[in-house]
Amino acid sequence: MPTDRSPRARPAEVTIATILLVLPMQTLAATNYQVAAPMPAPSTKPSWADEFTTKAIDQTKWRFDTANNKTGWFNHERQYYAADRPENARIEDGALVIEARRESLPDKPDWGGQTYTSAKLVSRVSHAYGFYEVRAMLPRARGTWPALWLLPRTGKWPDAGEIDVMEMVGWQPNIVHATLHTAAFNHAKGTQRGGQIDVPTACTAYHRYQLDWRQDSITIGVDDKAYMRVANDQPGGADAWPFTRPYDLILNLAIGGDWGGVKGIDDAALPQRMRIDYVRYWKPDRRIR
Repeated sequence: MPTDRSPRARPAEVTIATILLVLPMQTLAATNYQVAAPMPAPSTKPSWADEFTTKAIDQTKWRFDTANNKTGWFNHERQYYAADRPENARIEDGALVIEARRESLPDKPDWGGQTYTSAKLVSRVSHAYGFYEVRAMLPRARGTWPALWLLPRTGKWPDAGEIDVMEMVGWQPNIVHATLHTAAFNHAKGTQRGGQIDVPTACTAYHRYQLDWRQDSITIGVDDKAYMRVANDQPGGADAWPFTRPYDLILNLAIGGDWGGVKGIDDAALPQRMRIDYVRYWKPDRRIR
């Protein structure tokens, strides 16, 4: 899913942004790699985590991505991503809250005319192989598009790869999607690899969205149950499997866009919030790399 999902638009990554802006939008979901298998989280202490128990967002762990506010975000999304603005991102009752609002911020120097605000956080530390778990409660409103996903810091999309651990579009609440994009397998070609699962309480209760990233496979699940697995078994080298280097973790709540906004935006339902109880990462056991 190259949703607003594309690199964090630094100068070296303009190529990715440009490509995503001109790609024809096809469906971003896929169900061609469904599995049903146990997926227990490690019982040991995480190698890296944010439990969101501080009074404010720890900006030694996270940065705000605002790079494309002036020109507009990918996939025709409608939000302005604010930096360090409590109305859009804050710690509340021991959880990170990312809030999308119906408002304009014309006083901001990078405002691009947007009439919605939200936030996008990117981890300052990159990780690769290992087990990831994000415990989150999702928004429920037509036009919302929450995502938990990973991208490398450099490289051209989709060649450098993208891992979508969780996406949900508000016009189809409680259906959660997991998708991989590469040069050979991506939504622009209609060849993306992925799965989906119905999580009936995704918007009313916390669930654990999980990624088990290994050299030979990527597995994604919810609450210790895998529903998507893609093996590193296709020809094409890096075009098929670029997942060999560290990626950043991204947390964001987009509004509208070519997928999230297919059925419009319910302004009356805003503000909407994605709540994240914690983010945890475990380095891989040497036996399973």
